[in-house]
Amino acid sequence: MDKIKNLSVRKTIFFYLSVALLCSFLLSAVIVRIAERTQEQIWFNYIDQNKYFKAVNDEGETRYYRAEIPRPNESDMSKMDHSISEICDFLQTYTVLILSVVASGVAVFLFYKHKLKYPIEELDQASKRIARNDLDFHITYTNEDEMGCLCQEFERMREQLATNNQELWRMLEEEKVLRAAIAHDIRSPLSVLKGYQEMLMDYLPDGTISTEQAIEMIAESKKQIERMDFFVETMRKMSSLEQRKLIFDLITAEQIKENIQAEFLILEAETEKQILLRVQETTESFLGDKEVILEVTENLISNALRYAKKQIEVKVNLHYEELKICVADDGSGFFEDVETVTKVFHQQNTKDSLNHAGIGMYISRLYCEKHGGKLLLENKRTGGAVVTAIFRRIA
Repeated sequence: MDKIKNLSVRKTIFFYLSVALLCSFLLSAVIVRIAERTQEQIWFNYIDQNKYFKAVNDEGETRYYRAEIPRPNESDMSKMDHSISEICDFLQTYTVLILSVVASGVAVFLFYKHKLKYPIEELDQASKRIARNDLDFHITYTNEDEMGCLCQEFERMREQLATNNQELWRMLEEEKVLRAAIAHDIRSPLSVLKGYQEMLMDYLPDGTISTEQAIEMIAESKKQIERMDFFVETMRKMSSLEQRKLIFDLITAEQIKENIQAEFLILEAETEKQILLRVQETTESFLGDKEVILEVTENLISNALRYAKKQIEVKVNLHYEELKICVADDGSGFFEDVETVTKVFHQQNTKDSLNHAGIGMYISRLYCEKHGGKLLLENKRTGGAVVTAIFRRIA
């Protein structure tokens, strides 16, 4: 049966028709023979039987003579016998033709039912589901015939469509994350620029700040603008955050201190919270991507300021092989595990969704891991959260 099921469409229809015609011919022979015998029995009742038997006896004396029952006249037979005789004539003449046509029809019906109906229905349902963008199904017709090959190709097409949809969805999600990351990371430099501009507008006209201080603010604003230019140009070439390439440079503890302190004045003024910075003095230098490290640091500081009550503390430990930046606050701490907190678009407080995208911790974790390190989250015994960004030398 498996061999028959796996026959090609052409061989299968030939097989069905051959079997059907063979059966029809055998059945026709039986019916014709029965019709002949029935007709002879009817005719036998209307002949001179003595004369017929004499002819049968004479039949054996010569090979050129065969005794047959002659057909009676219509007027000699009864109405019923005549009708039966006519029916027998009809069966002898048309039985083969009628049974051949019927058998061929039955063969075609069975061929369609057993060979075509199921795969056609499967393909029809599959095409309708694909049209509805429903790809969560499988085509189960697995015969090794033409229809089976067609169903297998359709199944491969469905799998490819499902893969393409997943890839498209992944690309859309990555693009969404990338846009959110750009908006998130560019906010800190913009806040610093805005703060310096406000201070210059408020204090420069009345001489509250000196010209030297104003120049320093302008110079720092220029640095922030250059950072934004570099950041935007870097992001422009990427389609996802994972594609960001690290640009390594030698970094000293003093450079880290200067870059972080440059924003403290503005951040403290905006949040009215105190920032304490402790940088371990060392002559060692660390090889890493300064922009990535600063972005992570800014994310951790801004996140800590959002939840801190009065102050945050930033500790920097720089070594040849490793750079640690620890940011602690005096807030309520973390209520969820690391995996949950560092998910993209995660909000610890639903009210934060009005002003924050919930992507800072995700970006920080991603960049730390990209730099060979990791992001550690814990709660202090005295209250508050501690986040440690670890960067490892990659070179």
